[in-house]
Amino acid sequence: MDKRVVVIGGGIIGLCTAYYLQKEGHQVIVIDKSNMDSGASYVNAGYLTPSHIVPLAAPGMISKGLKYMFNSSSPFYMKPRWDKDFIKWALAFKKSSTRAKVAKAMPHIGNINVFSRDLFDEIKASKDIGDFHYERKGLLMLYQTHKEGDHEKETALRAKRLGLQSEIFDMEGVRKMEPNIKIKALGAVHYLCDGHTTPLDFMSKMISFLERSGVAIHKNEAVMDFSVSNGRITTIRTKSDQYKADEVVLASGTWSSHLTKKLGIQLFLQAGKGYRIDMAKSTGITMPALLLEAKIAVTPMKGFTRFAGTMEFSGINKRIRRERVQAIADGAKRFYEGLEIPRDALEGADCGLRPVSPDGLPYIGRVESLQNLTIATGHAMMGWSLGPATGKLVSEIISGHRPSLDLTPYHPERRF
Repeated sequence: MDKRVVVIGGGIIGLCTAYYLQKEGHQVIVIDKSNMDSGASYVNAGYLTPSHIVPLAAPGMISKGLKYMFNSSSPFYMKPRWDKDFIKWALAFKKSSTRAKVAKAMPHIGNINVFSRDLFDEIKASKDIGDFHYERKGLLMLYQTHKEGDHEKETALRAKRLGLQSEIFDMEGVRKMEPNIKIKALGAVHYLCDGHTTPLDFMSKMISFLERSGVAIHKNEAVMDFSVSNGRITTIRTKSDQYKADEVVLASGTWSSHLTKKLGIQLFLQAGKGYRIDMAKSTGITMPALLLEAKIAVTPMKGFTRFAGTMEFSGINKRIRRERVQAIADGAKRFYEGLEIPRDALEGADCGLRPVSPDGLPYIGRVESLQNLTIATGHAMMGWSLGPATGKLVSEIISGHRPSLDLTPYHPERRF
């Protein structure tokens, strides 16, 4: 039976959910509190990352967070603050940061990433949203120290056991891949399984396709409350309107936990702020790369090069910390000889808030207390990569189809 589905959230997750729901014949409404032209879905590195099998909650990350707590320019920054939700999340993060739990999570992260990358391939081949920028060159993990190199080679071996192909290059091999710019490194691991895109290109074309396909998109409408009857959400109320729904999808990124509180549901979620610098002047960089010691992502996009990175836990805010922007620029210059990022690019830096779960796995699925609510958030740094997979899985749930993946590891009410 065709259903009236309200999707709360117009980022990559919400739009991909709407894409697959409308293909199933459902009547779809997307509501977003913003103008849908900024945020994490627009400022990310654009990576499709089957290689990113190790969750943020890896052993030692809490220690790094404490170490960097008073250094606001560090790659992993936790601002000291008294916040009950953050403290609960941090405790769950710590519980998840064991070798056994990380090893258990890795196959699930790998599986959903590969599934999503293949769906990107299908969307590209379908021509539904036009010829958006998408390349499958893989991803270089560049390292300047033997310590980081050995660690990444160990990760590559784990990835290989999961069926993900990689190669190890010395600097001669790196130079052959990147002949137009001198890289200061010892070598690289090249993950052939990865791809990259230009986020704005994809998002703008997806919005246009959805509107042409009959999906109603309501921008600048913040959801204020819900009406619930007999274990079902019946109405979604915004500042300016109200919407009836047979099914509700909550895909509001970092704001999702605020909305679940209104429904009596606790969702362990924190905002992890990331920054990006876009450089229009040619850099000579043709390969997407992660600069391991600097924790910076570099992506050659459509018409510019993007430098992105850092993880900042300081609550939900859009404050641009200039010292963090400068740290990205300085880190990139340590890897690329002669690179000079112009002042206008630094001044035009932007940020986005990633919704981070404690264990590095997204929340995808139904909740016990409300029969018609599906949650789709908590993707952390892999939100862009996992957009199509999440949308497809949510559509299968609502349409009553057997999900393409086992959803147990991603259950919104799992214990930590």
